[in-house]
Amino acid sequence: MDIDEILSILPHRYPFLFIDKIVELTDERIVALKNVTINEPFFSGHFPNNPIMPGVIMVEAVAQAGGLFASQFYRDKSFNNYQLFLMGLDKVRFRKVVRPGMTLKIVVNLIKRKKDAWRMKGVVYNNTNDIVCELEFIAMMTKKE
Repeated sequence: MDIDEILSILPHRYPFLFIDKIVELTDERIVALKNVTINEPFFSGHFPNNPIMPGVIMVEAVAQAGGLFASQFYRDKSFNNYQLFLMGLDKVRFRKVVRPGMTLKIVVNLIKRKKDAWRMKGVVYNNTNDIVCELEFIAMMTKKE
């Protein structure tokens, strides 16, 4: 899945779109990539002369990958009428810093689905395949009003 298809599914746009490409999508998991560049707007303030990607941005990237994962189950219902909302976070851990020039691999696995409620686990890896962030999250797919 390339950026054009991602943009056709997610409502996010610059500067809040944190998925560049999907390299794997199954009924159980999704693997996404995020290229981290010095041009990211958050680097000017986090931190000057020592750019580090904020942990909450990694969490948002995981949630966006989760939205792309869940969207495949709503295609027959016109996914454009639905939106995935983050409802809760558990077991959030940040393991290493992320700096400009890295490509992050975001892996989201389905833990459980009950109707339109999703529990997923996300793990973010850096260029050397070290875990930089991991979490479990709950999201709810709701129909747009």
